[in-house]
Amino acid sequence: MQSVTTERHGDILVLLVDNPPVNALSWHVRQGIADGIAEGLADDGVKAMVLRCAGATFIAGADITEFGKPPQGPDFASVLNSMETASKPIIAAIHGTALGGGLETALVCHYRIAVPSAKLGVPEVKLGLLPGGGGTQRLPRVVGVEQAAIMCSLGDPISAKKAHEIGLIDAVAGEDTLAEDAIKLAREMITKGPRATRNLPVTGDTAIIAKLEADNARKWKGFDAPYANLRCVAAAAANANIDDGLKIEREEFLKLMGGSQSAAQRHMFFAERQAAKIDGLPKDTQLRAIKKVGVIGAGTMGGGISMNFLAAGIPVTIVEMAQDALDRGVGVIRKNYEASAAKGRFTTDKVEAMMGLLTPSLSFDDLADCDLVIEAVYESMDVKKDVFGKLDAIVKQGAILASNTSYLDVNEIAAATKRPADVLGMHFFSPANVMKLLEVVRGDATAPDALATVMALSKKIGKVAVVAGVCHGFIGNRMLSQRQTPANQLLLEGATPAQIDKVHTDFGMPMGPFQMADLAGLDIGWHRDPSRIETLRDALCAAGRFGQKNGKGFYDYDEKRNGTPSAEALAIIEEFRATSNLAKREITDQEIIERTLYPMVNEGYKILEEGKAQRASDIDVVWIYGYGWPVYRGGPMFWGDLEGAGKIVEALERHGVKVADSLKAKA
Repeated sequence: MQSVTTERHGDILVLLVDNPPVNALSWHVRQGIADGIAEGLADDGVKAMVLRCAGATFIAGADITEFGKPPQGPDFASVLNSMETASKPIIAAIHGTALGGGLETALVCHYRIAVPSAKLGVPEVKLGLLPGGGGTQRLPRVVGVEQAAIMCSLGDPISAKKAHEIGLIDAVAGEDTLAEDAIKLAREMITKGPRATRNLPVTGDTAIIAKLEADNARKWKGFDAPYANLRCVAAAAANANIDDGLKIEREEFLKLMGGSQSAAQRHMFFAERQAAKIDGLPKDTQLRAIKKVGVIGAGTMGGGISMNFLAAGIPVTIVEMAQDALDRGVGVIRKNYEASAAKGRFTTDKVEAMMGLLTPSLSFDDLADCDLVIEAVYESMDVKKDVFGKLDAIVKQGAILASNTSYLDVNEIAAATKRPADVLGMHFFSPANVMKLLEVVRGDATAPDALATVMALSKKIGKVAVVAGVCHGFIGNRMLSQRQTPANQLLLEGATPAQIDKVHTDFGMPMGPFQMADLAGLDIGWHRDPSRIETLRDALCAAGRFGQKNGKGFYDYDEKRNGTPSAEALAIIEEFRATSNLAKREITDQEIIERTLYPMVNEGYKILEEGKAQRASDIDVVWIYGYGWPVYRGGPMFWGDLEGAGKIVEALERHGVKVADSLKAKA
């Protein structure tokens, strides 16, 4: 397999990498580069070399499909060393992206040139890794400790302009003249000769490392990779001899590579991409054109949903029943956009352009020409069926009608129309303009092209979409119920809200079950009769404890909504326990995991058995992007495999939970 070719331009040898789609550093690319460098060094007529790539990008990074497989071809480090120590200047000519192993390859080149649109970076930290081809040691020698620490620990790419400013590249080429400009630079560097990165001194102040750790303490909680990256950058500053630093980098890399966190983060990298694929969909399925969207409801959800489309340049007609509610909803959208503009995310012109795409209305009739209509009204089947019946009579044929329901039967909603093939669920997560997850619920009659259109549109509005089947709560909320019910039961057996929540936050969740309940509001769905106390929630609501909204729920809250354990809430729990005739006992943290997290894994298996999710990794995507499951644990299904099916089944049966057949078979 020939992925690297060479061509002579007088005294310059150009190595051209061509490994579609992103010129990943597959074994045959490494072999080709090594052979090309050897060719250039052996030819006395060659005075300098240029490394360039065909297609849309420079080397975008390592071939992560090779991770965990037996090595083939030359070792990456040996290829880099042969380039860095070459006796003739090598110039990296960069377009598209130079990421991870791609940037490490550019760093061992003696000089670097990039087009203005290029992006450069070391995103390995986002896969639970570090740039293990010398990136943590060479970057500080090229751009200084401060910039290297930022790039390695955060993983965000930088522009060519920024790269030029900090010395990462030596020149900026014309957007369309990279090949010629790189050869010109190579000729200019013949007299200067090679500039081996390994021989450059490390500059800058290592105080940046402590600052980054302090500034990102919350964001990095539970993650290993950011700290490992920073330890390696610190090692570069502490070791004048690069080989000493490279040894530390290698040790840290192997620890990360062999650990569960990187395996989880790499799993999620592929899972997110897999989620976009619809099983059984004909390849020639034609998408419907979505040029205008209608949204019913201008509340929190409706406004947030609308913002996604406006930001993508798609006109939205938003409908409310009353003028004051409509004005309030439009005002909130503007306020949110202006707040983002104040933070530099949008220009004021952009805000006005987005608001210019919004048409507020009090009439369903104004939805007639929409290509997609999404309802975000009260979570009541009767209300939703009424809305869809009206839409069916008004909206043009061929338009897609979507419900933002969190739990309800999409088939029943579709039956309220004469076009069930055009109906599906689009379950956005709150806040809808921020949360990336979108559950796309396929009804029994949903047409393949309607489903495919919405999945493609989801990507356009910046969402990670997952196909779900019709069942109560779909994927995410259905599994959530398996955590919430036993969590409440554990309270009655002797655990406290703080203990249960701490187990979940220590696990890596953003909040525990009772913190979440307080945030949502304990009074949602409450029957409002203080004398009728059938559940613990009834007892708390009867005492006026509704959650964060009024400063008291399972916890007491200050004016900044910081929660502390509540003596009153604990007394109410004790009183309710007495009426339930349950003995109080010691509850271990392990039991909390077994009774709140293991049932979620079990429910995931049931969802797969019923065909309500396409694949286990889709379930993981739902929980990572919709509920804050820690990415370094890879989602509940991936984590369940790490825990072991046998261990989970034994615990579930011990606690009296009916085990899914497929999970039991796996044990």
